[in-house]
Formats: sequence, structure tokens, C-alpha cells
Amino acid sequence: MIRLGSLAGYAFEGPRTLAGWTPPKEPAVYAILTKSKPEPSQEFSVIYVGHADDLSQVGFPFKHARTAAWLERAGGKFNLHVCWLNAPGSNRSHREQITRDLASVYNPSCNEEKFDKAWKAEWIGTYDAPVTDPLTTGRKPN
Repeated sequence: MIRLGSLAGYAFEGPRTLAGWTPPKEPAVYAILTKSKPEPSQEFSVIYVGHADDLSQVGFPFKHARTAAWLERAGGKFNLHVCWLNAPGSNRSHREQITRDLASVYNPSCNEEKFDKAWKAEWIGTYDAPVTDPLTTGRKPN
């Protein structure tokens, strides 16, 4: 098991070597990894994240549309690893949200869509509401 995501909140199965891996027939979020350091290190870099309604139909191990980018980044097929988050009963929008979270945290080099982790004040703006009044009690209880 490997934990990924914001505050490592998702428990993924794996990692497994992508070559020879047989994906399960179920909806899932997946991440493609490479070893960051030579054996016997267990440090990995996330290079791609995606999701599928049926993981067995994605084109694993090497018929996925981004395989060429993975191979170039990893330096060979035996340095490619996969981990997946089983999501039976989940809907597509939930899996997409998890995928966006992972992409914003790890900025995987082989994903075409990128997400900026920065916040800008003008995105939120200012507003007034009854619950935005200043505190009327001290911050420390007596």
C-alpha cells in the first residue's frame, strides 16, 4: 500500500511493476510512478495520474495514449510502476476530483493538464455576512 494525495489521504494498492500487471475490472484512480533512486530504494516519483470507469479498458500495460511519455520519463519499461485506488460504486466526478487533487499535489510531468496550487486573493474577494462579525469574546476561555 502507498498513500497519496493531500495530506496522504488516499490509500492506493501497489506499487507494482507496470510490465506484466493485470488491471482489475473496476472503476479506479491510478498513478504511474518511477523509482526516484536505484534499487533497493522505495522512493517513487508520480509522473502521471488518471482515472477510469473500468481499469481493465485503459490500455495497460503499454497501450495507453501516454505510454511514450512514460517510457521517456522513466528511461525504460522496467522503471514504470502503477498504484491504484479501488473506487467501486464511485461516480466519474468523484474520481475526477481525486485525480485533480493528485495532479495539483504532485504536478506529474506526463499529464497534459496542469493545476496551479497558488491561491490569489481576487479569486475569493471580500464579502459581508452575519457570521463575519468580529469576535465578541476573548480567544482564551477563563
